[in-house]
Amino acid sequence: MQLSGTDEGTPTPSLDAPTAVTRGIWPLLAAAPAATLPTISGERELRIDLFRGLSLWLIFIDHVSPDVLAWFTIRSYGFSDAAEIFIFLSGFTAAFVYGRTLFEAGFVIGSARILRRVWQIYCAHILLFSVLIAAVAVVTGLTGNGFYMQETEVTEFFRDPGPAMIQALLLRYRPLNMDVLPLYVVLMSALPLVLLLAKWRADFPLAISIALYTITIRYDLHLSSYPAGFWSFNPFAWQLLFVFGAWCALGGGRRISPLIDSPVVFWIAVGYIVACFLVTLTWYLPSIAGFMPAWLVWLIYPIDKTDLDILRFGHFLALAVVALRFVPNGWRGLESPWAQPLILCGQYSLQIFSLGVALSFIGYAALTETSAGFVAHIAVGVIGILIMCGVALLFTWYRRALSAAARRHKPLPVRSA
Repeated sequence: MQLSGTDEGTPTPSLDAPTAVTRGIWPLLAAAPAATLPTISGERELRIDLFRGLSLWLIFIDHVSPDVLAWFTIRSYGFSDAAEIFIFLSGFTAAFVYGRTLFEAGFVIGSARILRRVWQIYCAHILLFSVLIAAVAVVTGLTGNGFYMQETEVTEFFRDPGPAMIQALLLRYRPLNMDVLPLYVVLMSALPLVLLLAKWRADFPLAISIALYTITIRYDLHLSSYPAGFWSFNPFAWQLLFVFGAWCALGGGRRISPLIDSPVVFWIAVGYIVACFLVTLTWYLPSIAGFMPAWLVWLIYPIDKTDLDILRFGHFLALAVVALRFVPNGWRGLESPWAQPLILCGQYSLQIFSLGVALSFIGYAALTETSAGFVAHIAVGVIGILIMCGVALLFTWYRRALSAAARRHKPLPVRSA
């Protein structure tokens, strides 16, 4: 069963329009009154793989050492974190890859291919659920400490596994740090409708997405979870980021490229990033919290992750504008050996994400049981990333071996007499 970030043999889409090769603007493709797709080149767009790999590393680090190594991730210095990067790139890549099939082969064939991908993500989630439950059981048995069942929110499963397993299959019961894949399943399931609407009117999916987001915030739409509470990533809100990524891939991005490429916009983005950083300082240094005006405190709080607060969305956009200015199309750093591990991990995002979640619990338990210091946290983080890179390298070797075998066994063309 194929579980790669995109279908095997399908190149990752390009982030730039042809006119933006040397300027590093926002990832943008063709624009038209109705959605159109550019011709996919034979080469992968390595920047998508690079940023997706970076998001996977950051997610792992945030999970394995939230109190120590998280200081080396963007989560500690602004409003957004790696989840926004992952969901946006998922929407961008999915629309580009599966949009071509839906537009050219029809809605039924295109939807079937998307639903196949949804099934793969769902299977990966259930497998990861089983692995995490087993890991918690082993660690709890070895340590005799029920803390890990409470920490990972699986106490209900061990108390009454039958109903809990049924709810897990329905995506309503999820251990700690296992909220992204259920969200991904829901968003990908809605992709056929997004593409169908985009085929009719290019901007219509984004308009509906914004309307749904507004209604969600106003009327508190949500999905319930088992045994109590709500989804940690509200699909009614996070769909905005996914659909925005799809909208950029289907042509909307190029229409706003002059705005995004503006030096004024760049410096506004820099200013917003700095402002967000100053606000986050008040979270860790209460002594300076009093310098924030009361009206500003009332205006911005709470900065909610569950419902994708608009300030988090804005912070992600600002980071994207700045990042793509420094990582333009054709950037030579993509050929550097230092970038290859990130790129490889990004090319197998589903497998590496699942592996990272499992490794993060194992590493977290090891650090907790040993009361490890800073050096040990660094060592666990590095070892985990090396394992992720090694698995990505293994998948790369396996795919190339299959391709080579297929070429060797390809039947020769039969010439007619």
